[in-house]
Amino acid sequence: MSSPITTINPATEETLETYDRMSDTAAREAVEACHAAFEEWRLVPLDKRAETIKAIGQALRDTSEDFAQLMTREVGKLIGDSRDEIELCAAICDFTAEHGPKELADEEREIPGGTGVITYAPTGVIYGIQPWNFPAYQAIRYTIANLMAGNGVLLKHAANCTGSGLFLRDLMEKAGLPKNLFTVLLIDHDQSDDIIANDLVRGVTLTGSDGAGKVVAQQAGKHLKKTVLELGSNDAYLVLEDADLDVAVEACVTGRIYNNGETCVNAKRFIVTERHYDAFVERFTAKMKAVEMGDPRDADTGLGPMARDDLRDTLAEQVEKSVENGARALCGGKVPKRKGAYYPATVLVDVKPGQPAYDDELFGPVASVIRARDDDDAIRIANDSRYGLGGGIFSKDEARARALAATHFDTGMVCINGYNLAIPNMPFGGVKNSGYGREHGGFGMKEFVNAKSLYVTQ
Repeated sequence: MSSPITTINPATEETLETYDRMSDTAAREAVEACHAAFEEWRLVPLDKRAETIKAIGQALRDTSEDFAQLMTREVGKLIGDSRDEIELCAAICDFTAEHGPKELADEEREIPGGTGVITYAPTGVIYGIQPWNFPAYQAIRYTIANLMAGNGVLLKHAANCTGSGLFLRDLMEKAGLPKNLFTVLLIDHDQSDDIIANDLVRGVTLTGSDGAGKVVAQQAGKHLKKTVLELGSNDAYLVLEDADLDVAVEACVTGRIYNNGETCVNAKRFIVTERHYDAFVERFTAKMKAVEMGDPRDADTGLGPMARDDLRDTLAEQVEKSVENGARALCGGKVPKRKGAYYPATVLVDVKPGQPAYDDELFGPVASVIRARDDDDAIRIANDSRYGLGGGIFSKDEARARALAATHFDTGMVCINGYNLAIPNMPFGGVKNSGYGREHGGFGMKEFVNAKSLYVTQ
């Protein structure tokens, strides 16, 4: 059996809990128990499933403070961000409960000589591999959609937020979800491959890096399992020539440091036209420099620790390599001498291809500011990335910004004159190395269903 899982508070370096990993036999039996629960759940009418999901949303609100404090202890999230995350999860439950029965209802179409019926049948057990940056949301995002669809759900959560995964399991069962229908697997990577190969597992969804996505997609492909992948990104926010600089600076700071900068859809590259470049850099840097690190439990703290020491060290190395290759740090850029996995809010300029700050995802509070000649050049630079998850445009001409976003921005999501994380009634997902498939907005409910055709002759 693999070594136990130990969770550590990244702000204090204190050990929180230790958990034993499952044996291979226990993991296999857990999959079988989830499948048995699915066999009953798939027969539950849509409106009854919706009632249970609505109850889960209420249970999230009822336990919000306990859950938020746990997440902050495990991964260092600011306590306000943790509370916001719980409310987002509850809102996802509300949206799914309200719209799920209609989204998944049978559809009728005319066919020659009769009636065609499309019915959305659940497929079985869906396996989710999820990261640590949103311990509740990453699990809720795919779980609630699949429970509404009638599927069973397995979760392999990131080791450092194991307590959050188990908290969520217990919360759901107390809210009325049948036991084992949502199952948390305490397993290692080798065991995870066995879960993907298990015949009872019908689909796999991963949120993580593009490297992890390639590995999981390959494993799933060996067994002809469908996948949904939500992977990394290097989201570009464009400050066009007619942008409102006050709006742009404020939103860009928020978009870079939200969740301690550890979000796939954080604003990461800031592409600014010549007209605004100098003023943007001066004002943006001043605001980033003023962001103070501190105890994530303190409501006045601007920036908490990163989730683990190794993640902080990787970010520091990316910054160092970028500077070695010509970038300049206008603020931050050095690991502070203090306890905890802290890294300061950092602004890099003179960012060019060949630097990690340009080419890769910097998963932490580091901003890459890039100069563009004009609006066309800004769009070109934005799309000069292997990623394509989100992005943003700042422009006083909303109609033009919408047209640019719809026609030329090669990403799954674009914010206009602001920063948004995720909204329950809008699709969430990306293109290129940012993955494929969609969650939220009703789309996630149909990713792992069998759209079954019935031909009724009359």
